[in-house]
Amino acid sequence: MSGGATTADGTGRTYRRRPQHGRVFWTIADCWNVVRRGLTHYRRQPVSILWQLGFPILSVLLYGYVFGKAMRVPGGGDYKAFLMPGMFVMTVAMGFVSTATIFVNDAKKGVIDRFRSMPMAPSAVVAGRGATDLVVACAELGIMMATAYGMGWRPEFGEGPFPGSVLGFAKAVVLLLSLRFALIWVGVWLGLLLPGPEQVGGLFAIVFPLTMISSIYVSPQQMPHWLGQAALWNPLSSTAGATRALFGAPTGQGASWPEQHALLLAGVWPAALTLVFLPLAVRRFRRLSR
Repeated sequence: MSGGATTADGTGRTYRRRPQHGRVFWTIADCWNVVRRGLTHYRRQPVSILWQLGFPILSVLLYGYVFGKAMRVPGGGDYKAFLMPGMFVMTVAMGFVSTATIFVNDAKKGVIDRFRSMPMAPSAVVAGRGATDLVVACAELGIMMATAYGMGWRPEFGEGPFPGSVLGFAKAVVLLLSLRFALIWVGVWLGLLLPGPEQVGGLFAIVFPLTMISSIYVSPQQMPHWLGQAALWNPLSSTAGATRALFGAPTGQGASWPEQHALLLAGVWPAALTLVFLPLAVRRFRRLSR
């Protein structure tokens, strides 16, 4: 790097030492380099984002147009308006599979080992990946909302701050990104845990029932009692219920405690997942063999 002193490593080769800056400065700089690497990958291969959005967009078209007329929302309301916030939740939820895939591929190609051998902050790799995925999540949500808008979905803006106002819309987006942020660390942990890319495909066996046994597509009231109880306490259901209320959409909510406190749980669940999986991801990264 410019401004650093030149020194030798005993082999006749020389390298440039980092300028003397604080530890925080280099942690941020290293993190930014990882973010730039990730964004460069997406910039050169934008089809990667569109591929990740393929299933959610297909689901919107199928459920919104093919099954939409046959679906009923408890309490009344348009099913398409009910469905769209759930699709946004599914989009951010499925992103952790992409995170895990990237980490597994980097590990197989030796990229992570090279990062670990370089004089960079150990937390920069994990934090940089998290920041990159959060930026990509914003792009994915933008594309999904544009798709929903083209299908006729419109958030309802009212007079007060909640629900159905511009502030409510912004809060709904924050809740969606909070869930994505929490699931990033699940993806990082799994990506460092899985032995190879072949095992990543098995994560869809977790994602699919997790999204189906929730309020993304239908209200838990319309499920068998035992299945509805599981769906009520699904973190995805809490975010879906809270964002529907904030978007001014039909919620289809009943009188159960999780449904009546969806906004609270939509903040608690991401915080709890982050507190559990962020330390696990960092610990797993530090324990990798060189």
